[in-house]
Amino acid sequence: MANKPSDPSWGDVKAKLAEHDRAGLLSLVQDLYAASKENQAFLHARLHLGDDVLKPYKTTLARWLWPDMFKYQDTSVARAKKAIADYKKAVGRADELAELMVFYCEQASGFSCDVGLQDEGYFDALVRMFEQALKTVVTLPVGE
Repeated sequence: MANKPSDPSWGDVKAKLAEHDRAGLLSLVQDLYAASKENQAFLHARLHLGDDVLKPYKTTLARWLWPDMFKYQDTSVARAKKAIADYKKAVGRADELAELMVFYCEQASGFSCDVGLQDEGYFDALVRMFEQALKTVVTLPVGE
């Protein structure tokens, strides 16, 4: 019986990347940059480019926590939380992470008040995010 090939791992990718020269690696990063808005936001945040690296993450939070009801958009706590997780992977600076968490809470509570939302799961997620925001804020140095 033949062995089934395993899924590629980071080690496999790392070995292939080692074969590339500087120009090849830059070309690869350029292709990744062009492939998606999420990749662009990641690179902008990681390299701290632009006036507001949090803007794309806040845009995502606003879309999924305070959707346009006239366009029949729905909410998604999972997609909103993914935006925060994506930022955390890109940079994860505590002050900016706290800002995103507080923005999450503002959007979620504002939307629920605006439309009279009575969704227990949505409220539970809001309370958990508020708790995470508080825990993050208390770790910040005084004066930030």
